[in-house]
Amino acid sequence: MIEILRQRRSVRKFQDKPIAPEKLDLLKEAVLRSPSSRSFDPWHFIFVDDKDLLEKLSQSKPHGSAFLKNAPLGIVICADETKSDVWVEDCSIASILAQLTAQSLDLASCWIQIRKRIYSDTVTSEDYIRNRLNIPENIRVESIIAVGHPAEHPVGIGKENLKTDRIKTNRWQ
Repeated sequence: MIEILRQRRSVRKFQDKPIAPEKLDLLKEAVLRSPSSRSFDPWHFIFVDDKDLLEKLSQSKPHGSAFLKNAPLGIVICADETKSDVWVEDCSIASILAQLTAQSLDLASCWIQIRKRIYSDTVTSEDYIRNRLNIPENIRVESIIAVGHPAEHPVGIGKENLKTDRIKTNRWQ
């Protein structure tokens, strides 16, 4: 696991190459194995590989989502907010598990934050996506994870660049 963490970086450029079905199956299994508070499992996952839909989803916010149109896969991570008061945390865990699983499969990924983002002055990114994917009102959208074969290979962050001052022992001071 530590090697996956050392190598993982957000990638926004993907090869024009589909993801093998067996890798898709493993990504689906991984998100379904995601832990949730009190095992309420409020999350739902929409695997989008339709190019037209990916193009539309790539426009879900003014900045930071355009690269999705060139990814072969977008995993929309959402949850039924009526099932758990910590659905955001549960979806965040599922989002990072999708990313780490992608890394373990020699795929690349990038998290696109959706919750609390805007599409326009009058429409949230969540509502924009909800309307494109026919998502019910009680289902909230946390993120989209773009996944694909990397067209760029950023180097992992070296141990010497870790923010070790953020670690405290026993107390803040």
